[in-house]
This record gives sequence, structure tokens and C-alpha cells, in this order.
Amino acid sequence: MASCHDTIVVLDFGSQYTQLIARRIRESHVHSVILPSSASLETIQANRPKGIILSGGPASVTNVGRPEWSKMIMKEGVPILGICYGMQLMAQSMGGRVGRAKHREFGRAGLLVQDESDLFRGLAGKSPFSVWMSHGDRIETLPPGFEAIARTANSPIAAMKLVDRQRRFYGLQFHPEVAHTTHGARILKNFVRHICGAKPTWTM
Repeated sequence: MASCHDTIVVLDFGSQYTQLIARRIRESHVHSVILPSSASLETIQANRPKGIILSGGPASVTNVGRPEWSKMIMKEGVPILGICYGMQLMAQSMGGRVGRAKHREFGRAGLLVQDESDLFRGLAGKSPFSVWMSHGDRIETLPPGFEAIARTANSPIAAMKLVDRQRRFYGLQFHPEVAHTTHGARILKNFVRHICGAKPTWTM
């Protein structure tokens, strides 16, 4: 059932940080709902989301039996942000190539913002800044229409966006929801409030 507040739907792919993503959204005074990654298009639509976040997860998008999602939601005109596994799944779903990283990346990394897009609004002058990485796969080839908007020493595609104002799709290889990412709360707020246009009417 839809809330009377603007809502962000978080699709859970098994990340230990999924609840933290939802909490960060609520800290921006926006309502959030967590649904399983297998949620049907109808279930997602029933929440009338202003935006959707694809969580991280322990699986590899290169494996058989990986967690999937209703790709039809990409045709709904709703902004989507993929985080870690969610970014890789988005990339693969749209024609990009994902492979195993030569070295699993876990821990802090310095993020260099290459494009002060809406997602990194107000942060280009602060880079490089610390972000938290935890992944064994990485995007090797971007999907058609996407461009890299940030990088780290070991991840040349640490963030991406679709260059299409009608479809506002973004991806982050790092975890903005954890405290180790210096400006993570600001990045999520930029997505929720500025890209999705969600009104800050939710009080915890």
C-alpha cells in the first residue's frame, strides 16, 4: 500500500547494509520501503516510488542463480541508483560487461569526481574523498549511453550515469550508506531529494 509521503523503494539483494540505506533515506526526511529483489513490477508500482535503489549483495552477477530483479521497472521513468552489486546488475542488464576484478577491493579508497553531476552536486571541489569499497567484480565495459563520473586508483568506473535526462540511472561501486564514506549521506540526499524530487515530509 502506498504511503501518503513520497517514497523511495530499496530492492534488497542480500546486502548487510540494506537497512542502513533505508535509514539514511529517512534521515533525509523521506519515506523508504525495503522490498525483496524478487518483488514483482506490480508490487513495486503499488508503492508509487519516486525513485528506486538497488542494494549491494554478496553474489556475483557473473554467476548462475544470482539474485535478479524486474527489469521492466527501467521503463517506468523512475530514477534508479545501483549500489555495488546493484550497479553491476544494472550495467549488465543494459548491455555492459562485468567481470572479476584482478584484486578484490575491500576498505577505504580515494574517490576522484570527474563530473559534478546531480549525484555529486556540491562535491567536486571536495574530491578526492574517502569512500568504502567491498567488491570482487567490476564493470569492464559501460552499457551504451553511460559514462564514468568518478574513479579510484583501482576502479576506473567507480560511478556511472546514463546520459539521458528522460531516464535518470546512476551507479556507485562504493557504499555511500556507511560512515566510512565521507560524503555518503550527501550523495544519497542528492539522489533522493534532487534527482528523484522526493519531498522531505517524513519524520522518524
